[in-house]
Amino acid sequence: MKVRIGLGLGVGGLRDDGQFGALVDALEGHGFDSLWLSERVMGDAPDPLVGLAFAAGRTQRIKLGTSVQVLPGRNPALLAKAWASLDRLSSGRALPAFGLGNPVAAEHQAFAVTREDRAPIFDEALPLIRRLWAEDRVDHDGPHFSYQALSVRPKPTQARMDVWLGGRAKSELRRCGRLGDGWLASFLTPTECEEKRPIIEEAAATADRTLDPEHYGAMVLYARAEIPDELRTRLGALRPEADPAELVAVGPDALRTRLAAYAAVDFSKLVVVPLAEPAPDEGGWDAELTGLADAVLDLQT
Repeated sequence: MKVRIGLGLGVGGLRDDGQFGALVDALEGHGFDSLWLSERVMGDAPDPLVGLAFAAGRTQRIKLGTSVQVLPGRNPALLAKAWASLDRLSSGRALPAFGLGNPVAAEHQAFAVTREDRAPIFDEALPLIRRLWAEDRVDHDGPHFSYQALSVRPKPTQARMDVWLGGRAKSELRRCGRLGDGWLASFLTPTECEEKRPIIEEAAATADRTLDPEHYGAMVLYARAEIPDELRTRLGALRPEADPAELVAVGPDALRTRLAAYAAVDFSKLVVVPLAEPAPDEGGWDAELTGLADAVLDLQT
């Protein structure tokens, strides 16, 4: 199993836009695997595809993923075009990950899709996106989308671009088994990830397909010194039955232990999500990622 460690932005945001370039440079320079940007319409972070395009222009190696991008409410053809363009311009480093939507109800209104319609739209849109990446002529007449002789060009650099899915509910996990190439878990402990993985594998087997055993990953929340009160409140609303300390690693030693625990249950794509951005007068992202690299990157294989 190849353990790969990346960094994600979303929960903590990025209030100082001037640090984003330094963050990208430090990730590449210190040998991290990937950058993941969450979709937060109301959050202090760049739009994921815009941010990843910016990162692609400054780097040569790191993979570029979303954690996760909302699919319902978007035009599949235009989204397919955007991801194909990013993959071409980054020489095949794009790693799309899609979900139904942010658990924050206020964000749902930005996508103009009812809660009841999100799942059926997702189930129709994702296979369409795959076809648009692979086929030169797509004819489709479905309940939500209708295309005749539609083609998206240029095609992605990757012969088959993997699509990862998020989610925690059984219905979302079964969808991952039916339609996804990997699962990016969030707000789950290593034990919970291990317990939920068979749901995906059983759904994949029922659909006569398999997922690469290395295509299981987790978002790992990280705080340098303490969990911010605001996040404790959010975690309490999202996972009222869970102790925030089980969901957030506090300090580099705890982070290393938590990453090793995910790897021990065969979750190998690990995304560290800092809950606060480092202050420029403390060395900014380069100093922050130097410390994280020293603490955890020897786990990467």
